[in-house]
Amino acid sequence: MEKVFISEMDQYLFGQGIHYEIYKKLGAHLSEEDGVEGVFFAVWAPHAQYVSVVGEFNEWQTDAHPMERIEPLGIWQLFVPVAQLGQLYKYFIVGQNGQAIYKADPYANEAELRPGTASRITDITGFKWTDSKWMDERRASDPQKRPMAIYECHIGSWMRHPKPEAAGYYNYKEFADRLIEYLKEMKYTHVELMGIAEFPFDGSWGYQVTGYYAPTSRYGTPKDFMYLVNKLHKAKVGVILDWVPAHFPRDAHGLADFDGTALYEYADPKKGEHPDWGTKIFDYDKNEVKNFLIANALYWLSEYHIDGLRVDAVASMLYLDYGKDNGQWVANKYGGNKNLEAIEFFKHLNSVVLGKFPGAVTIAEESTAWPKVTARPEDDGLGFSMKWNMGWMHDFCDYMKLDPYFRKDNHYKMTFAMSYNGAENYILVLSHDEVVHLKCSMVNKMPGYEVDKFANLRVGYAYMFGHCGKKLLFMGQEFAQKREWSEERELDWFLLDEDLHAGMKKYVGELLKLYSKTPCLYENDNGYGSFEWINADDTEKSIYTFIRKSEDGKDNLLFVLNFTPMERDDFRVGVPEKGKYKLVLNSDSEKFGGTGKSIPANYTAEEIPWDNRPYSIGVPLAPYAAVVIKF
Repeated sequence: MEKVFISEMDQYLFGQGIHYEIYKKLGAHLSEEDGVEGVFFAVWAPHAQYVSVVGEFNEWQTDAHPMERIEPLGIWQLFVPVAQLGQLYKYFIVGQNGQAIYKADPYANEAELRPGTASRITDITGFKWTDSKWMDERRASDPQKRPMAIYECHIGSWMRHPKPEAAGYYNYKEFADRLIEYLKEMKYTHVELMGIAEFPFDGSWGYQVTGYYAPTSRYGTPKDFMYLVNKLHKAKVGVILDWVPAHFPRDAHGLADFDGTALYEYADPKKGEHPDWGTKIFDYDKNEVKNFLIANALYWLSEYHIDGLRVDAVASMLYLDYGKDNGQWVANKYGGNKNLEAIEFFKHLNSVVLGKFPGAVTIAEESTAWPKVTARPEDDGLGFSMKWNMGWMHDFCDYMKLDPYFRKDNHYKMTFAMSYNGAENYILVLSHDEVVHLKCSMVNKMPGYEVDKFANLRVGYAYMFGHCGKKLLFMGQEFAQKREWSEERELDWFLLDEDLHAGMKKYVGELLKLYSKTPCLYENDNGYGSFEWINADDTEKSIYTFIRKSEDGKDNLLFVLNFTPMERDDFRVGVPEKGKYKLVLNSDSEKFGGTGKSIPANYTAEEIPWDNRPYSIGVPLAPYAAVVIKF
């Protein structure tokens, strides 16, 4: 066991905001001094008058273990020989005005199970990783050129534990076994896990974090979480975490007013608070705060082998007036509404994370038209790998909810996204946000009788998988969960006993399989050469036809999508070349829950000019049918 201590170099790097392993020094770490084993504690609290560490090892006495302040940054440190692995602790802080404060450790690697709020002494070293093949392949790969079909998942409500003593949750290890089998069956390439960093309130879904360096204890220990990631990698499934650097809650044990002052947040409430969310905004102007966040991002990738971070609420960080009325925000030094410190933070974050971890990804949930989100920082971009395409998602959902009669007047909603597709590296998302708060589940957004709803959703999914961009579906959408999602219950797995739901699951599985094995659908997502409209303007029939083209000219796909209940036995579509065409997917197949009406398995292009192409084929279309043809 090595001695842990804070050196002058540690303080210098932390003060500059570039100590990328500061989490190995601040926090609680097993240590040894003069042959005696114990725990080294260190915390940044520059405005405190007094700090002590309290815990199970000293019966929570505030005067038993006073900490030593070291300058110039105001870090407090102490070696406690009686402290042991597994014990709970907090910091007792006396603020500038004499107020007594009990705080959880911002750098703790484990936390007490809620409703408890203490930190726990743990050791995250020594796990035997066996995912070197995955890590080597990731390092050598270009994420833009590879398939990415993400399963967004909330561990606590994916499937509940049948044993009551488990408090309703599978732990990380049990979850790994069940999830991996499912992901491999469905052919997802990645899982995005919601709510992993510790948080106090279940209803926040993990978006109000109090323990940025601690995997939530709801599902087990840090090494249990390592087991989950390792096993997913062995199954060739990537792991993305939701990451929340935009804000944090006001909970008394958390980061808010940490040392009696606004330490982690902006001091001015017009900059440091979100009125709508009741949360605090990080102060991106402080080097130590930026270091806390950037080191945290690196921590998850380094210590837990995470493959990417989906950064939540990016727009709220970029705009000083986000969610605020006049008088509630402060302009920047140029009089504008851009948060200049947050912009520089993102450039720094993405440069370091993607520089240190080639093949990993950072993904922006950015809901505005902010330019160059995925451009390189040296080209004045923010430097993200990818961006959620929120515009596509809103247009898609708005269109799909319409009665088919009105779709002809909204035809552009399904074509508009391709007009700006080259601007960013996009992910098409149908996330948890679309199936909560009375927005309805995906299948219940659809118009018509039940069989129509399912047919609508099948053709909608085909459009999504054919469109440029990586893919994300929230759990339950793959089998048409009927109820809105709730973190308080598991998915309605019993629905798979019904033919329509079982058919939807089988259909999404076929789409995922087609996507992952057909390069034209993923190797050039923002290049204009990979997507070509055959007919984007068939408003009267509400039919969309387009081609996805591969770089080597092989295994191209033709999509023919009918968004009305009208049958089109005589439908003809223009094609670019003569030769043979082969059916690879028909959403109206009986095995998917369709009518099962037979259509040709093979087609030969005829010299009949159509859609401004020299050749064409006749493709009979059932109501709400998606037909995918390879050539």
